[in-house]
Amino acid sequence: MSNPQLALLMLGLFIFIIMLGFPIAFTLMAMGVAFGFYAYWQPDQTFFDNRVFYLFTQNTFSVMNSDILVAIPLFLFMGYMIERSNILDKLFLSLQVAFRRVPGAMAIAALVTCALFATATGIVGAVVTLMGLLAFPAMLKARYDQGISAGVICAGGTLGILIPPSIMLIVYGATAGVSVVKLYAAALIPGFLLAGLYMVYVVVRALLNSNLMPRLPDDESRMGFFQVVVLLFKAFVPLATLIMSVLGAILFGLATPSEAAAIGALGSVILAIAYRAMSWGKLREAVYLTARTSAMVCYLFIGSWTFSSIFSYLGGEALVKEFVLGLDLNTVTFLLLTQVIIFVLGWPLEWSEIIIIFVPIFLPLLEHFGVDPIFFGILVALNLQTSFLTPPMAMSAYYLKGVAPAHVQLVTIFKGCLPFVSMVFVAMALMYIFPQLVTWLPGVLYSR
Repeated sequence: MSNPQLALLMLGLFIFIIMLGFPIAFTLMAMGVAFGFYAYWQPDQTFFDNRVFYLFTQNTFSVMNSDILVAIPLFLFMGYMIERSNILDKLFLSLQVAFRRVPGAMAIAALVTCALFATATGIVGAVVTLMGLLAFPAMLKARYDQGISAGVICAGGTLGILIPPSIMLIVYGATAGVSVVKLYAAALIPGFLLAGLYMVYVVVRALLNSNLMPRLPDDESRMGFFQVVVLLFKAFVPLATLIMSVLGAILFGLATPSEAAAIGALGSVILAIAYRAMSWGKLREAVYLTARTSAMVCYLFIGSWTFSSIFSYLGGEALVKEFVLGLDLNTVTFLLLTQVIIFVLGWPLEWSEIIIIFVPIFLPLLEHFGVDPIFFGILVALNLQTSFLTPPMAMSAYYLKGVAPAHVQLVTIFKGCLPFVSMVFVAMALMYIFPQLVTWLPGVLYSR
């Protein structure tokens, strides 16, 4: 049956219910089954003969049997083990000394540490919290401006959902049916471009007003070249080597994402042992957190696929498509419209719900407007950086506030994040103007 009005009611009711605080995955399942039961109902069949139950079990089996999603728990385990390897403090100190001649050295070191650590873990909350405990007090002690310090920690911590090996890109690849390997290649340049824009902003602010970010103390500035090299070798090189090995194996076709993730998981255990941070308790905790987060992702997929199937069956997808096509948009205005919608959705929702629930609504329209789904995915990933930095949700700000000194106000953290949000918009504009930033590397690596 086709009932577009009922499909819109289904979507609106879902948004209303999650605003009340109900668990999103189970809300999706319940609404998909409830509306599906009505859509498939036949007067002459028994209750459990309704086709919606077959659809629900098939979606559950499809998700649990997906080869693409195997990489998620392995990358999560890698991140949780690295988080417990006691490497973050050494990494921040070594980079802080290495960049001691650069204006805003401590902020630059914090950004690089956040980017590297976020890339290794892919867990924004963990990176922002740990850096909030380690780097944020050190920056305040060095008389750095509270807003800039907060913005550096929050913005740097979110880079892990964009720079490979990103779990978010795996989820998008499974949702859109595109190659995760090509997504990783496409995300490299935009990811490093955004990190570079953050650093340029910090350096420019430090040059314009040195009082915002004073230079490092003399005792750290007097460290010799050999001492700096030793510090980097002990802290930066092992973690960077692990990440580059995993990413290189994926990009150059030496291993699938799942195989490379398994190598990374083993490497994280070895790293924890090398830093003498390995214990049965930490291993058990990492396994538990991996299982819990992986289950959450799987439940979201089950619920969203059931929900979207019923939404499409009721005619909701066709209604949205007809509405957008009726606006007579060109490719640029279509992309602008979708990104504005995703930006607004980022205020109340997390990236996982946006990718799994709302992005599939736009995917059928990409072919009509001639948009590459890989380009669209990277654009969405870049846009979703803002969902962690803009109020009222701004989860990175809340993570930092939870561990920041009491005198640091939440509004100060929000204000500190806003300039970095503008850098995200600059990066998105550059992608619109120069799409080769996304398409060039996948074309070079996989054109044959």
